Amino acid sequence: MSISTREIHLVARPEGAPRPEDFALVDRELPEVGTGEILVRNLAISVDPYMRGKMTGVRTYTDPYELNSPMEGGAIGVVEGSGDESFPEGAVVVHNAGWREHAVLPAGQVRPVNVKGDIPATAYLGVLGMPGLTAYVGLLDKASMRRGDTVFVSGAAGAVGSVVGQLAKLKGAARVIGSAGSAEKVAYLIDELGFDAAFNYKDGPVMEQLTEAAPDGIDVYFDNVGGDHLEAAIGAANDFARFALCGWISSYNATEPQPGPRNMGMIVAKRLSLNGFIVSDSADRTGDFQREMVPAVADGRIRFTETVVDGLENAPEAFISMLGGGNIGKMVVRVGT
Repeated sequence: MSISTREIHLVARPEGAPRPEDFALVDRELPEVGTGEILVRNLAISVDPYMRGKMTGVRTYTDPYELNSPMEGGAIGVVEGSGDESFPEGAVVVHNAGWREHAVLPAGQVRPVNVKGDIPATAYLGVLGMPGLTAYVGLLDKASMRRGDTVFVSGAAGAVGSVVGQLAKLKGAARVIGSAGSAEKVAYLIDELGFDAAFNYKDGPVMEQLTEAAPDGIDVYFDNVGGDHLEAAIGAANDFARFALCGWISSYNATEPQPGPRNMGMIVAKRLSLNGFIVSDSADRTGDFQREMVPAVADGRIRFTETVVDGLENAPEAFISMLGGGNIGKMVVRVGT
């Protein structure tokens, strides 16, 4: 018996900021579940900044989205049909067939999740999923954060940055500074997440605000933004500072090449280490990450917020809003219960 479902397809390559008409909601009949396959009914899907690069049609570190085909991305769901005894019906799993309500997948493409206590399943798309692992690997492995460091995080109220700042405090950072795009987000960073300082990058030059927040310089920079934030971090860096570069969201919708930092010479003079990374290269750290972070989330040492949008049909608007800074914490789209 086939399953009727709905999917979001990319139907046009965005030029500049994506528009709702670049997407289409499509009805589809799925095939029956075969041996070694499972049917998953998605509970929630993830929308993330990296997806913007996959819409260009040009391969970067991952294949682009095909036009008129279902988009992919992180999702969490419930097994509703199984051709593999390792995944009984009712099991909760994470996988990469998001942007749809149901999917028939090879069992090797899903991972079981043991949802515990008061931790919602959606946490495994955010603080306990790919964004959380990005924060963990970037701060601890790529930036080699040490006790006593001063840490600066751009995009600090987002899914990745909010974890970076809290993890830095747990690991003994002397001072954690975040940038965000509104007074509400600045208050969230300081009052809810325990950042030592934060500023609204729209209030004035980032260089000036960072210098005020970090008068003794910074030792670690976690970059989600690029552009003027990276230039400011280079300027504020102490000798031998370490940078983890995982995003460049300030330029994702640009239609022309954007200029790089104007103070690149300081990288040599200050002997800085700039480490660009893709989290999928560090999948072997998932076990360590889960063992450390699940208890930290469960007992409140790591806090998180989700911006939840209901309905698969609203996923494009959620994605567009996220690119424009419309979220605090992780943006997720709830597609079922």
